[in-house]
Amino acid sequence: MSKAAVVGGLFGVVMLGAVVYLSMGFNQYTCEVCINFNGGTQCRSASGADQRTAVRTAQENACAFLIASKTDGFLCGQAQPTRVVCQ
Repeated sequence: MSKAAVVGGLFGVVMLGAVVYLSMGFNQYTCEVCINFNGGTQCRSASGADQRTAVRTAQENACAFLIASKTDGFLCGQAQPTRVVCQ
């Protein structure tokens, strides 16, 4: 067996291990966030390593459906959520 094949096989095993480890260990919080902005309402869920990250990601996802410009995106991101439920 060639040296390149051994190195490639080891790299594949390490990458597979990293994917399994990251997918199992970091998504500890799941939050649903609802946003009212410009007359529209959207609710989205997201997962994250901590509650703050999960809430922020869910808010950004909800805002993506409600905005029409970069300015709207900034304003929506600063808006207070109308509902936050975390597990």
